[in-house]
Order: sequence, then structure tokens, then C-alpha cells
Amino acid sequence: MTGETTVRTAVRIHGRSAQREAVRALLDGLRARSGHLVVTGEPGLGRTALLQWAADSFRAGPVLRLGPGEDRGAPTTAGELLTTLQKAAGEAPLLVCVDDAHLWDAPARSALSHAAERLHTAGRVALLLSVAGHRAVDPEFARLPVVRLDPLAPSHADALLDEVTDGSTDPAVREHLLAEAEGNPALLLALVRRLTPAELRGLRPLPRPTADAGTLAAVAGSALTCLSGDACDLLLTVAAAVRAADGPDVDTRLVLDALRHLDPASAPTANLLPDVLAGAGDRLRFHSPLLCRAVHATAAPDRRRAAHRALADVLEADGQPLPALLHRSWSLSGPAPVARLADRLAAVAADGTTPASHGLRGTAYARAAELTADAPVRAERYTAAAEQALLAGRPDRARPLLAAARDCAAPAVVRGRAERVRGLAELRDGPVGDAHQSLLLAASLLAEDAPAEAASAALAAADAAWAAGDLSSCLATLSLGPAPVPRDAAGMLGPAAPDAATGADGLPGAVDLAGAVDGAGPGGVPVPTDPPGPRHAADPRQVVAPRHANAPGHATAPGHATVPGYAAPGYAAVPSAVLAGGRTGGATPRTDAGARGGPGGTRVCGAVPDPVRDHRVGMRALLEGRLDRAAPSLGQVVERARTDDRPETLLRAASAALLLGNVDAARRAGARALAATRQSGSEALVPQALEYLAYAELRAGRHPQARAHAEEGLRTALRAGQRNTAAHHQAVLALAASIEDEPAAVARHVTAALATARRHGLAQAATLAEWAAARADLGRGRPQDAADRLGLLVLPGPGRGHFAVWRLAVPCFVEAAALAGRPEDTHEVLTDFAGWAAFGADPQAAAQLARCHALLAPPDRADDLYRRALARHDEAGGDFERARTALLYGKWLRRRRRPREARGRLGTALAGFDRCGAGVWAAQARAELRALGAAPQGGGAGTLTGLTPQQLRIARHVAEGATNREVALTLAVSTRTVDYHLRKVFAVLGVRSRLELARMVEHADRTRGDRRAGDRM
Repeated sequence: MTGETTVRTAVRIHGRSAQREAVRALLDGLRARSGHLVVTGEPGLGRTALLQWAADSFRAGPVLRLGPGEDRGAPTTAGELLTTLQKAAGEAPLLVCVDDAHLWDAPARSALSHAAERLHTAGRVALLLSVAGHRAVDPEFARLPVVRLDPLAPSHADALLDEVTDGSTDPAVREHLLAEAEGNPALLLALVRRLTPAELRGLRPLPRPTADAGTLAAVAGSALTCLSGDACDLLLTVAAAVRAADGPDVDTRLVLDALRHLDPASAPTANLLPDVLAGAGDRLRFHSPLLCRAVHATAAPDRRRAAHRALADVLEADGQPLPALLHRSWSLSGPAPVARLADRLAAVAADGTTPASHGLRGTAYARAAELTADAPVRAERYTAAAEQALLAGRPDRARPLLAAARDCAAPAVVRGRAERVRGLAELRDGPVGDAHQSLLLAASLLAEDAPAEAASAALAAADAAWAAGDLSSCLATLSLGPAPVPRDAAGMLGPAAPDAATGADGLPGAVDLAGAVDGAGPGGVPVPTDPPGPRHAADPRQVVAPRHANAPGHATAPGHATVPGYAAPGYAAVPSAVLAGGRTGGATPRTDAGARGGPGGTRVCGAVPDPVRDHRVGMRALLEGRLDRAAPSLGQVVERARTDDRPETLLRAASAALLLGNVDAARRAGARALAATRQSGSEALVPQALEYLAYAELRAGRHPQARAHAEEGLRTALRAGQRNTAAHHQAVLALAASIEDEPAAVARHVTAALATARRHGLAQAATLAEWAAARADLGRGRPQDAADRLGLLVLPGPGRGHFAVWRLAVPCFVEAAALAGRPEDTHEVLTDFAGWAAFGADPQAAAQLARCHALLAPPDRADDLYRRALARHDEAGGDFERARTALLYGKWLRRRRRPREARGRLGTALAGFDRCGAGVWAAQARAELRALGAAPQGGGAGTLTGLTPQQLRIARHVAEGATNREVALTLAVSTRTVDYHLRKVFAVLGVRSRLELARMVEHADRTRGDRRAGDRM
């Protein structure tokens, strides 16, 4: 019996930060003006809840709620409405909430619209409307600003479920409910309400389907009423067609042909569509995915089967076997297994020559599993469906499929494959420690029957260890299994050399699900320890770390080296090479065809495994500090990609190029990989391709391009349910913003990256985010804060940052510590950084090392070291790092009273910063030039123009919260000098406190920003 769970009322809105911010801005604006806003979204997304939140949050005056119809008191003219609002407001601000304004009749909607445009005549009034999102917005409201409610993000839906069930839901049940609800909060609550406590806790099986017709109809409400018979047939046919489509829309011709099959005497057209449908060109779609599901579920069973049968007939005639078979399977009556149809579905899904997306193949595998009686075969088909869902960027769909597979008795190899998919899903969207253990278990289960897949799972486990910052586990996992062996007579691969496109059983889809960059430390982050050799052998700190060395994120012991490197993507385990077909579950014969599939399909068999082997060998050699062995192997990986257009090969090449410090090759391979992933329909790979590109651009000093790629990568990662990948993109955005004059953006991206990184154990993303925050402090003239933050990342101790990242932050730490008067903190880490620079994988490291030595050197040596650093920058390229060195050199020259030379270096620095968009650093260069009496473009603004250059610099530092001592350290002057100038600043500006000064500086900066914005328009 269902329906016994009492659902607690949610006490807060989950998510909706952008929408609440828009409403808050409307309410805050009432201090000076009236305003209006329309909230829209499909049924169940919380339009009413948002209006209630606004009413509860409003404290400045009364709240008036208006509804449709004479009995609800809705005025019929704009004048009447404005009079009503004026009386209700009185002298105070007024919030007017109109829920479901689309239900008002046309004259009332027109009055409401005209009144919205004349609200200022009624006083300070905020008009907040909600309208349905399952239909086009009424023309009366089309001119008003709109904020749309989208489905909840997985994390917010998860939090809502925890709130209403006290966190007592069984994990498998949780995954199923979240997948069924698809981010609709009302549907999620309705599903919980339908289940018994025993079902929620996993003690009894769930009802099937969980989201039944009654539940969907209750959430949809009155949205589907008052439709004619012809309209119902059209809606049902569209809803049925969507089930076997690649997206939310379907071909109009397919729908019309199917309607003619349903009723040969009819003459259907798409000229006049019901409100709930939208037509664009030759495509049809529902405005609301929920209503699409509700239409299909609530239809009469015989009519629903007839619609699927008609669609199957049309698709078979058009030569589209996979969707035709799906519709044929849905036209069956009764749930009994149908072995022949199940085998045909699985066979066509496994055929790489059949054009189909990963999502459609996953749907076919899942339907084949439902029609399969044999438990092991059913489990394997559910697993194959989960693989395809993962490739389609839908881990939310993959997890319930894995739970279904787990319910079936299956041999070890099938359980191993399911565990591998589960581990990969966790790797992109869950605790990476859990992913590591799942993938190791998968490797163990696969070892006997599928050694190539076992090796693939082990490499993915190494990626998980990398993301967690666990060097010892990463090395140990990379070392699992024997060396690569050639194919045997059956065409199978040895455990250390999995074919990039074929699994141990020779089937498409048993391919390297673990990743685009097998074994390449998380996606290509360069790596290793200081190179062995006579120069380093004498120093015990340069000895390579053994495999048992360190716990995650911890510093190495004095006798062991760490593994530095540039931070490319945090992990490489993506299902990049699984053929769209996957396994057939034993229903069709195996094939050794060497063909390549269409969209969603990759090669079937016969690939040479050298790139995989070379990448693993090179990666392991880098981790062990053997560049002589790493460079040839990784170089081969990069070279082979020149003639290969498969996404997994190109991603592997981008990773290898980053490891070698070949930024141009990494950018080329990354761009080609992005194009290939988009063409192949592998949505799960797009965020990682963008991540490689973003890191390559950062490393090349092209921060605006890095930001553009990371912004797109963040959107695609969130859309694909990859929160861990999204955290890495947030870290890239924080690093890019840290050189621009955007402290709020840095803080926002750092906070977002750390929120996921700390929850899921992403040591690499956390280190990058902390580094970005510190670099922003340094750019804004806060060396003490930067040194404190960076010291936690780079100095030995339990809190040291990720083993492949912390050395990259050493130059920033040395600069911050030197400016903060703490040079003694830098000696040990600078010795380590010297080893990293000698390693040769980072082209900027040698110049950065010379700059660090110049910062710490006595005056008689610093000049030569700065010049040497600039010469190294000229060899390596990169505007930003060269400009930083020129800025520091110019500051040094100015303090040495060499103004002519200082002006030249500072002018070069300013040009370099402007060229790469480093606004906050350009401001430092301008301030230094003003201190020399120069007048660089973009000087002071507003009331600050009466200050001297030195006074302006001091005023800005004080306004940012710096103490007089911190200002003195930053500007290399005495505290007495700062005191003197600050008194002058207070006198010139007429302020009496630091708070007043901060407000004046903020106002002047805002004025300058507004003027710049106006100049651009």
C-alpha cells in the first residue's frame, strides 16, 4: 500500500538564487521607484512559493494579493487598479503579488499590463506576477521583464529531499526519486508522499512506475483540461514520439504521418497548435517536459499503444530501425518479457553503424533489459544503458539503471562493469574517495574475465586518487598489472594495454570507458619530481618519492620529493571511447569489424593500443621523476594525434602536451577534441575538452580566452550533471578573474569551487581556488594576506596543497613574502622550485625562478637577476608573467632612484597587463608611473583627482582595509611616511575616518566604471 508517508513542509526555498536576487532587487528598488517583474515556469517549479517568499521577506510596507475574477476583486481597468493600489499603499511602499495572472481574462490582463507601465503614479509599488510556463507568455505581459524558474540542480533537489525526509531515504531510492522528479520540486514531494516509509528506506520494492499517471496529473493540475479530441491525439503523438527522440522536440512530419496512420480519414496539420505545444520550423515540442510526461501517462492505454504502433510503422518505412523498435516495444500489451524483441533492440543498439545518440542507445538498452527474463543478461543490458546515459551527460539517469542492474543476479564481470560505471559517475559528480574504491573494486571483479577493462578501471582509480591529491595511491594504482602485451589470437589485449575502442570481449562498448587520457594523471596535469642526476643527487630532498610516500595532500617527508606540475583537468576518466552500441548482453554475435560508427559510435576493433601504452608509460615516468623516459612516450602520443580525429585520442594528446609544457600543441589538440566531441554527440566529453583548452590558454597567458572556455565549460558541466568538473571550471574562472579588477568575481568563483571541492574531496580544485584567492590579494596590494593564504598551500605541513599544483604557486608566495617582509619563509620552497624549473616541463618556471631570486637578492645582484628573468621571459613568451617581472623591476628601480629606467620598465609592464586584460595589475603599474610623475591613461576619478599620486595610492590601500604598516610594506616606505600622507588625504577630501574614506573611494571607482560603460555604448 502506498501513500502513507507524511511529507514535512519545506521550510525554505532550495536553489533559486538568481531568481531570488531578481525579486530582492525589485523590493530594494522600492526605496526610490516602482517596478514590476514576471515569474514564469512549468507546473510544480515553485512560482507560488517564490511569491510567498517575496511576501514573507517584505517588511517595508503592506502586501496586497490580487486574483482573477470578480469574486476575487480584480479591477477591470488600469485606472481602477491604480486607484486600488494607491489606497492600499498609503505613504508606504507596497508589494502586489498576482499569482497565476494568465488565468485572468483578456480585459483584466490588459488592465494589469497597462497598470504595470504606470505604477509610478500610484506611489512606490512593486508588482510581482506569476504566469504559467507551459504555454507562451500572454502578449499583454510580453513587454514586462521576466525571470524564469528552471528545474532544480541535483544538489538542491537532493537538499530538498533530505529536508522533507530527515535524510532517511535509502541511497538507491534517493537516486531513483531524483531521476524521476527531473528537478521538479512539486513532483519530488508528490513522489515522496506516494511511498511508504518502508519503501523510502529501501525495505520494500518501489511501485512501478513510481511517477504514475495520478501523480503526474496532480502536479500538472488544470494545464491539460479543455482540449478537443483532435488536440489530445496530437499531444499524445508528440509525447509518444519524444520518448524515442534525441531531445525535447520531434519532427513535425513524423507526427503528422503517425496521426494519419491512427485515423486514415483525418487530415492533420500543424497550423493551429494547442497552447502547450510550440512549433519551430519543422519541429514540435512541449513547452513543459512535465506536461509531456503527463500527457503520455494519463492517456488511455489502448490509445497510447496505438500511437506508438503508428510511429513504429512510419519510422520503419523511413529506415530508422532503433526508434522504430522502441516504439514497437512500447506498443505491446502487458509487461511480460519478449526475448526476441529484446534481443533485436540490444543488437541494434550495439550496432555502431546505426546512427543514434548515446541517449537513444541507452533508452534502447534499458527497454531491452525490461523485456529480458534472464537475470545476468538483464543486468548487463542495464549496465550498458547506464554507460550510454553517462556518455550522454546524464549521470542522474545512469544511477537508477545501475541500481536496477544490482538487483539482478549476475557474474563477476557484469558486476565489475556496473561498478566501473558507478565509479566513473562518482568521479565526475561525487566524492572522489568513493570513486577510487568503486573503481578498484571494478578492477578486481573484471581482472579474470576482462583484463583490458580491469586495466581501464584501475587507471580511472588512479585519476580519482589524483583528484584527491593522494600521490601514493595514484602511483600504486598506475603500477597495477603487468606490462602491456600484444593481442592474442582472439584479438584481445593484455591487461596493461587496453584498446582505446574495444573491450576485452571484442564488442563495441566494452571499450575504454575509463577515459580520454588513460593514466595521465588527471587529465593531463604535468607532473613530476625533480629530475635525477648529479646536481640533485647530493640533496636528499630531491630523491624521488617511493610508492608508499604520502597521504593525500600532505607534504613529503624530508627524504622524499613531491610531484609538481601545471594543473590541467583534475581527472581523465570519462567514457570517451565507449561505442554507442556497447554490449549486447549476449544476444548477438561478437564482431571484429574495423569500422567506425556514426554519431555516437566510435571504432569497433583493430586499434593499435600504442597511444594508451605510451601515455601510461610517460605518466608513470613523470611521476617517478624520469623525464628521459617520459618525454619520448608522451611525444609519441602528441604526434599520433595529428592524423587521428577521435575525441579520446585528441584529449589524450592535449593532456600529454600539457605534461610536456608544449602549450601550442595542447591548444591545437584541445580545440580539435572539442570539435570532435561535439560532432560525435558525446556530451560527457565536452566539459573536459573545454577544461583542457582553458588550462592551455591560462598556461599561455591568454586569460580572456581561458575565461571564455571555462564559462562555456561550466555551463556544459552543470548541464551534464558533472559538479566535480564544474568545480575545476570555477577554479579556472577564479584564476582568470584574479588578474582582472574583479574581486567579487574571484570571491564568487572561489566560493563555488571550494563548496564542491571540500564536499567531494577535490584537493586539486581546492588548491587552484585558494591560489586564485591569494593571487587576487597580491594583485590588489595585500601581500600580507596573500602570504598567509599561500603559506598554507606551499609550506611543508599537513595542509600543503595538491602535489601537482603547490609548486606552481611558489612564485606568488615568494613575491608576497618578500613584500610582506618575510623572506625567511621562502628558502626551503624556493629550493624545491629550483628543482621544478630544472625539470623542464614548465617553460615559465626558469624566468619565475630568476624573478624570485631577484626579489630576495641584495641590491648589487638584483639588477642582473631581473634582467636575466626578462630575457628568460622573452624565450618562453607569455605577456602576463613578463609584465609581472617588469612591474617588480620597475618598482625596484624607482626605489633605487633610477626614474628614467623605472619609467621604461613600468610602461612595458602596463602595456603587457593591458594586452592580456590584467586590470588589477595594470592599476599597480599606473600607480607606480604616477608616483614617478608620469600621467598614464586612466588616472584618478571623481573627487580623488585632488590627491597626489602617492596620496591616491595610500588612500586606495587604506580604503581596502590595509593598516598603515601594511601600506608601508606594500609601497616600500616608512610607516611615518604613510601617516603623513594619510593626514593630507583626510584634509584634502574632508573625511574624518577610514570608513568615510572607503566610501568616497568606492563612490569614485563606481563613477569611473559608469563613465567607462557609457563610453563603450
